[in-house]
Amino acid sequence: MKKIYFKSLNEYFEQEITIEGFVDNIRNLQYVQFLIVRDTTGKVQLTIEKNEENSKLNEIVSNLTVESTVKITGTLFKNEKVKLNGMEFIPSNIIITSRCLEELPLNYKDSRSALLDTRLNYRFLDLRSEKNILMFKVQTCMIHAMREFVVKNNFTEIHTPKIISAASESGAEVFEVKYFDRKAYLAQSPQFYKQMAMCSGFEKVFEIAPAFRAENSNSYRHTTDFTSFDIEMSYIESLEELMDFEEDLFIAGLSAVKEQYGEQIKELFNVDVVIPSKPFPRIKLEELYQVLENEYGFKMNYEDVGDMNAESEKLASKYVMEKYGHEFVFITDFSAKKRAFYHKREKGIPQGADLIWKGCETTTLALREHRYEILCEQAKEKGLGADVKFYLEFFKYGCPPHGGFALGVDRVTMLLLETGSLKETMFIFRGPTRIEP
Repeated sequence: MKKIYFKSLNEYFEQEITIEGFVDNIRNLQYVQFLIVRDTTGKVQLTIEKNEENSKLNEIVSNLTVESTVKITGTLFKNEKVKLNGMEFIPSNIIITSRCLEELPLNYKDSRSALLDTRLNYRFLDLRSEKNILMFKVQTCMIHAMREFVVKNNFTEIHTPKIISAASESGAEVFEVKYFDRKAYLAQSPQFYKQMAMCSGFEKVFEIAPAFRAENSNSYRHTTDFTSFDIEMSYIESLEELMDFEEDLFIAGLSAVKEQYGEQIKELFNVDVVIPSKPFPRIKLEELYQVLENEYGFKMNYEDVGDMNAESEKLASKYVMEKYGHEFVFITDFSAKKRAFYHKREKGIPQGADLIWKGCETTTLALREHRYEILCEQAKEKGLGADVKFYLEFFKYGCPPHGGFALGVDRVTMLLLETGSLKETMFIFRGPTRIEP
């Protein structure tokens, strides 16, 4: 039988129906029993009077435990006295489909009642909270809207290998795995393969898939196993064109979220979903350094000169919000020493940008170097040889100008809902000290 979701119960008044869900609360009073049952879309109150006719139901409820799952047949009535949606369900039959056998080790309804590590240990319970269920509905909505946007713009979805023979990018650590009689690695990104698709004439591709980074970082925004939304497109002539496209992609995703879940997000997360205006502010890195020093007395650490760090990202967002009233900003003109070898350069400047949102880098986007000889020179400059030999082969046989970017699905969700940490945002978090559950 097709499940009736609680959000649709107002379509079934004075009809006998069957519903299923978790027992959220039980009140066993002298003359009546109340049961609150929930599913992922809402809650409903069950009312069972204590009398001889209901004796079997009364016995079932008396022995029922909170968080058990039940299947209930009965009739739904309007009742303005019931605070929960002005309706009550009068059951004729209750079946316990599974029983909660022990007291819960945490109160998932109050995130402050347990340490975060405890919540992660019992993530299967922590995820039952209304906020967490909403969070993944929001994530689904946003990624679906972004997927629809790229498909409507003639992108082809690809699925690249996650076990590879060489590191997929310079600068980041990789997880080594045994592959029969030789070494292999978990892919840090589909970067090389989505560029291969450009060499293959696909023109526009996207992928939503896992990626792995063996970085021993315990920051609020890093994880070893995440979901990446990757974009690559051919025949783009400027970085501006690439930035324009990402603006439209974010606007499509955020518009869908605001329309479907904006009110719930405000209620549960106290966050307003803002649809950004175009164009997003765009600032060159050297200009930003000067602004941050003038406005906030900030000077970049020596080792980070030519790049951004967490503190400068936060201050950049603060400045852009104060000056432009905007949540997003593109930072351009990074040092070639701080960018990947495959970034295209003009007059020595990489044609790329970081998109900062709410004080955090969410995307690195760039035009790619597609000319074989120059690409070989830039790889050699970075000390890369055998590891990228297979990649360089792609470009010997003609390749159109192209560029792209990737955004972390989990990080975008964290920034959208302002959870403060990927540990809160990911379905199951993985970090240097956590590989369970």
